[in-house]
Amino acid sequence: MRILLIGEYSRLHNSLKEGLVALGHDVTLIGNGDGFKNYPVDLNISHSFQSKFLSKLNSAIYKLTAINLAAWEIYFKTELHSNKFKNFDVVQLINEFSIKSSPKLEIKFLKQILKHNEKLFLLSCGIDHQCVQFMMDGKFRYSIMSPYLKDKSLYDLYQFQLQYLNTDFTKLHQFLYKNVNGVIASDMDYHLPLIGNANYLGFIPNPINSSKIDYIPMQIDGKIKIFHGVNKEAIIKKGNTFFTDALEIIQNKYGDKVDIKITYDVPYKDYIKCYDDCHILLDQIYAYDQGYNALEAMAKGKVVFTGAEQEWLDYYNLKEDTVAINSLPNAEYIAGKIEHLILNPESLIEISRNARRFIEDHHRFKAISQKYLDVWNNN
Repeated sequence: MRILLIGEYSRLHNSLKEGLVALGHDVTLIGNGDGFKNYPVDLNISHSFQSKFLSKLNSAIYKLTAINLAAWEIYFKTELHSNKFKNFDVVQLINEFSIKSSPKLEIKFLKQILKHNEKLFLLSCGIDHQCVQFMMDGKFRYSIMSPYLKDKSLYDLYQFQLQYLNTDFTKLHQFLYKNVNGVIASDMDYHLPLIGNANYLGFIPNPINSSKIDYIPMQIDGKIKIFHGVNKEAIIKKGNTFFTDALEIIQNKYGDKVDIKITYDVPYKDYIKCYDDCHILLDQIYAYDQGYNALEAMAKGKVVFTGAEQEWLDYYNLKEDTVAINSLPNAEYIAGKIEHLILNPESLIEISRNARRFIEDHHRFKAISQKYLDVWNNN
């Protein structure tokens, strides 16, 4: 099959591509690399307005003229390369806003994709209309929208998420759900809002190419090493402040037993090396399931504080704190979990082994890629 994957914000499409290629398929991946993360793509359609100066210039022009130069540049790049986006058996979008131009331009782009290709599928992966509405309706016990729901003064910080509920994005959402062959969820955070939706084809776990990720047997012969990688733009939305407060508690109580490392806005290729020697990795708070950073760290055998809610435990038939540590928006709770691991280092070794085994059992990239092929072929 010829397969076109559009968009990349986590490495999901890269791992899926690797699995599909290994199964003998021809795959092209286009996207923008997702800013500083710089994920690899076959064709980069990012805009040129990346610096603070050019970004502010674009914003000023938009306020005066309602013209978003960055969005138009992305769209023109897709037009320039339009011959490369034709005659695919399957096209899959990473989410509803896959090329990150504007909703109206996105629809123009998608009409060409629909015209010149056989099937179009949509991933619910990352923010989209459906999950934002679910979060705003308070249907999760907690979510990335929780800080905003508690404090509306955070509106400016949440404009990116809230835009998915405006008129243009709602029209984009409706256009997609009218025209795609179906929607696939990549983890529990996107599966739950889609239950009962007529377009929903089911949940397929994230593919992880563990053959590229060496398991690092956990050795504890000194201090417990804790790693916290921070994306500055997402500190509140990811709940990093709870981790920071928890680490302060741990540092004050067990400063002689721990070595804490914190990084900020590290590119992906460097980030995945930064935590090689850590025992505990602090990922995110507001999630029910693991994203890519957590899954790849688990593949390395790290004990990861991340989304591991009861719905996820039930789905995989797991017991609490055996594969990953569920992170709640409570610094004292997190500090208590870290303290238990410091005082019971044998638990670190056991969870480390379980984490790697879990990835190999449930996230193998070839097996997951085959699941995608089955869904695409049957719909």
